[in-house]
Amino acid sequence: MEELVKALTIGVTNGLIIGLIAIGYTLVYGILELINFAHADVFMLGTAFTYFATELIVRGLGIPASSTLALFLTLLALPVIMLMTAGINASIERLAYRPLRNAPRLAPLISAIGMSFVLQNVGLLLLGPSQKAVEPVLPRTDLVFFPSGAAWFGIDEIIVLSVTIPLLLALRWFVGSTRQGKAMRATAQDREASGLMGIDVNRTISLTFLIAGGMAGAAGLVVALYYGQTFFQYGLQFGLLSFTAAVLGGIGNLTGATLGGLFVGIVAAMSDRFIEAKWTSVIVFSLLILVLIFRPTGLLAEQQSERA
Repeated sequence: MEELVKALTIGVTNGLIIGLIAIGYTLVYGILELINFAHADVFMLGTAFTYFATELIVRGLGIPASSTLALFLTLLALPVIMLMTAGINASIERLAYRPLRNAPRLAPLISAIGMSFVLQNVGLLLLGPSQKAVEPVLPRTDLVFFPSGAAWFGIDEIIVLSVTIPLLLALRWFVGSTRQGKAMRATAQDREASGLMGIDVNRTISLTFLIAGGMAGAAGLVVALYYGQTFFQYGLQFGLLSFTAAVLGGIGNLTGATLGGLFVGIVAAMSDRFIEAKWTSVIVFSLLILVLIFRPTGLLAEQQSERA
């Protein structure tokens, strides 16, 4: 029983991180019907920026990695990292996608794959070919224990949840309740009609890429601190899981992306703990195939009219 509860805790934590990345995929698809393959590599750059931020705080300023001050300064860097990744993502839209908006659908897809390779090589230049250890500023102290004395969850997981959950809720509120959020939903349903009704379609699409990039940067910081490392191929590793989560939930659906992330995170954690880690990818993608066979549009397909 303790093993099951611990696996669920890890699964929910990882699932919320995956959901945060998946939201970037689903936002862009909802408004452009484009799979932004470069999104996962924007997330990877978020982990790289976190690595450099912790290096500056710990080695540059000489603040002990285990101190509360180091953690506080790292969390203060979150808005800066989100702005950087948001800017990168919006620049990708302006340079690589907007000129191809009226081109055949295959053209922007190839452009997205090309941008993914470009960003991956930028990560290779920044980080090198091997994994980089991130300074351990995230406390690993256990807070709750089972009756047997085994650890249940700790401060690190609480901090991860305290970053991911408010961001997910804030994004849901923004899209559902604000003027710009309504413009995003209207543009997702009909770009031409939205333009005729006075919505600045180009600005709305740029805002969508900004938000998606910011979410990727936040996920990058959380992953770098939680896993304690960064790697130029993180985009491929987490991108596949996040894209799977977005498809499972119903691509273009915000709630579906979050639930899909939780589903993938819990299944992966259960597989790692009770089967074997090498089978995790097989199990996750097998479940994806089954969902696509019996419900091709995803688990929450009935809400697609609210996408983006």
